[in-house]
Amino acid sequence: MPGENLSRDEARERAALLSVDGYEVSLDVRSAVGDHTGDGPRTFRSVTTLRFRCAEPGATSFADLIAPSVTAVSLNGRDLDPSEVFDGSRILLEDLAADNELVVDARCAYSRTGEGLHRFVDPEDGEVYLYTQYEPADSRRVFAGFEQPDLKAPFRFEVRAPEEWTVWSNGAGQRADGTWRFAETKPISTYITCVVAGPYHYVTDTYERVFEDGTRLEIPLGAMCRKGLAPHFDADDVFLVTKQGLDFFHDHFDYPYPFGKYDQAFVPEYNLGAMENPGMVTFREEYIFRGKVTQASYQGRANTILHEMAHMWFGDLVTMEWWDDLWLKESFADFMGAFANVGATRFKDAWITFANRRKAWAYRADQLPSTHPVTADIRDLQDAKLNFDGITYAKGASVLKQLVAYVGQDAFLEGARRYFKRHAYGNTRLGDLLSVLEETSGRDMSAWAHSWLQTAGVNSLTPQVLLAPDGRVDELTVIQEAAETHPELRPHRVAVGLYRVTDGGALERYARAEVDVDGPRTVVTELAGADAPELVLVNDDDLTYCKIRFDSTSLATLRAHLGDITDPLARALCWSALWNMTRDALLPARDFIDLVLRHAGRESDIGVLQMLHAWADSALVHYAAPAWRETGGTLLAEGALRELRAAEPGSEHQLAWARFFATAASGDADFQLLKALLDGTEKIDGLEVDQELRWSLLGPLAAHGVADESVLAEELARDDTASGKRHQVRCLAARPSAAVKAQAWAQVVESDALSNALVEATIAGFAQPTQRELLAPYSEKYFAAIERVWSERSIQIGMDVVSGFFPAYPEAGQGRATLDATDAWLTAHEDAPPALRRLVLEARDDLARGLRGQEYDAAAG
Repeated sequence: MPGENLSRDEARERAALLSVDGYEVSLDVRSAVGDHTGDGPRTFRSVTTLRFRCAEPGATSFADLIAPSVTAVSLNGRDLDPSEVFDGSRILLEDLAADNELVVDARCAYSRTGEGLHRFVDPEDGEVYLYTQYEPADSRRVFAGFEQPDLKAPFRFEVRAPEEWTVWSNGAGQRADGTWRFAETKPISTYITCVVAGPYHYVTDTYERVFEDGTRLEIPLGAMCRKGLAPHFDADDVFLVTKQGLDFFHDHFDYPYPFGKYDQAFVPEYNLGAMENPGMVTFREEYIFRGKVTQASYQGRANTILHEMAHMWFGDLVTMEWWDDLWLKESFADFMGAFANVGATRFKDAWITFANRRKAWAYRADQLPSTHPVTADIRDLQDAKLNFDGITYAKGASVLKQLVAYVGQDAFLEGARRYFKRHAYGNTRLGDLLSVLEETSGRDMSAWAHSWLQTAGVNSLTPQVLLAPDGRVDELTVIQEAAETHPELRPHRVAVGLYRVTDGGALERYARAEVDVDGPRTVVTELAGADAPELVLVNDDDLTYCKIRFDSTSLATLRAHLGDITDPLARALCWSALWNMTRDALLPARDFIDLVLRHAGRESDIGVLQMLHAWADSALVHYAAPAWRETGGTLLAEGALRELRAAEPGSEHQLAWARFFATAASGDADFQLLKALLDGTEKIDGLEVDQELRWSLLGPLAAHGVADESVLAEELARDDTASGKRHQVRCLAARPSAAVKAQAWAQVVESDALSNALVEATIAGFAQPTQRELLAPYSEKYFAAIERVWSERSIQIGMDVVSGFFPAYPEAGQGRATLDATDAWLTAHEDAPPALRRLVLEARDDLARGLRGQEYDAAAG
């Protein structure tokens, strides 16, 4: 619909005109169960009563609603004709009074794409589960309202549901006369309201806190999941991290949690990691682990719990005015997730994971043609949807870590405390935060903000070492460079570490200096006279956001001694730097793979190890010369199997190497071993082949034609669950057959019958890098289909299709032709929606970067 993509200008105009006093939303979801007749979507009744004021009586505005039909509309007691005022996404509101009451009675559609009110039927037991997901603008699929973050209001929800169900919302609820009624919320934005309903397995606990003034705070805690996942649900650990986080944020924010209860729902077919609905946080149910996982998975879950909890203050209590300042909540929450993990939980190495994993996401995003400042230019809702990206999250969080180093932790946290108290239940822009930080730090924030928040791109920092005749450091200089497209040189507070190999063979730091790098060349005077280093690590301790480079001596040392670095954060930073060099065609892909094979077996941090596995696989698939891929694949498989057999029995490292071996498996002997592990004819001491690992082993067997449809059907019979079905769909689409690929393409591109989770699984199976010849015919089909798909499907499904089906694996020698085809589409579709063009541009850039890497690797070979 033409009005569905709300623009920033329209939102500003409406916010200047209207202010909202409150919502009453009544939903009847009893239709979620039972048979469904009719050709249209399954629907539910939604009645919204919306009270608001208008600054200019007589003016015209609109409310937002996306629904198959509207039964009745009443404005200030006047019945309006729905066919005249409702266009499918907007309700026209003319001749507004100073005080207004709008009542909208609509039939809204249950979602199968994870947007709006999602309906899921569990194949294991037939039970139906509902939950809502709105960010950035999908509450209008459930009730009528003003869908923009700066029109906050209190909400009252009531829900009629099947008798055997429980219903939850943001406020505490009670059931009476067959209807669940919920306490009125504080003023919040539409996108963070929430309803969860169904026969969920629900566990409770309580958080208690007594503050210094004697005030007592008691928060009811709840955690829930599908009944089918209840045997795997470790709610005690979820509650442990939750209580630790609440203590941490109360200690540091000096503002009691403001939203009453704290429920956390782990829900099926979820598009995001989680969502910060106040009092009712929703998570993807994959955070409930059905099999053995490494501590990296538990740390990741804890990080997400704490990230969403930080949003209760950064985002829910104080909310950005428009999506330009999305970073005001996401960057802070991403930073606070790691900060609180280290400060409050058992995961004391969370900054290592941040340096290695989260920043890798940021570095990639910041080098795409679509990169943008942390404070972005968001013209409309489609722009907003795409800006939940590595810049807004990981770069923003990295910048905040630099800010903490710049102003000091105490000044930073005091600024946060003033920010909450000054803007509670309100909306803010960049300047509101900067003003409190200037107050608490005494520093002028305008230059810092311009460099770090209002410009795009990532700088590289390279050490230059000049030695005196006596072998000591005469001068150590840090050279700062920027890309031509984003030439900004920034002020960096960094630590420079000097390392050398000890008599015992360890590579250890023996000197360190903190320095402000500013401009193209900075001399580190504090390190003059130090012993000659074998490794210089710029940005030691990971204080700033930059790409680290190495001088020739340091690079030679890393080739020989990377695994000997004793400090795990320093080691992680070196790995990250080497991966960036591989992506930038400064290190051949085969050299990076060699480094992984020689040094990864000694990596103590399990999260770093799993990241190295992913990078090694990506190096082979995207950056290795096509003529060397088969050799590289064999080397990776041999190395992974060697480390698997050498790993401590039963350890998480053993599990990580087992999963990587399955990914790398490339020859008949590898496949026979995977089959033997599955049928139990071969065992590796300590390796438990549980159901999740079975699917990990089956994936490559399906992709290489070793496991056929009957084998996958047998496995689904073993694991006839929602999770098992997703795995089976992925494996079915991975099989090396032209008919299989045609069916997968048709199921996703030509039909909307699959749910969002099965769309995701099908795309993941379809796009196999070992099947380049089979995928080749879909390049032309892709460019012919994407504009239609974008116009006909929801934004989420459109994004999945456009990104997932891009021809990223051209046949040998066809990469240039694929780039040309992409460029031809971009030239012919200059008027295509900007968000669609952005996705295609990003995919093109990834392919071009890979081809440059392949050429560099071929030359090195």
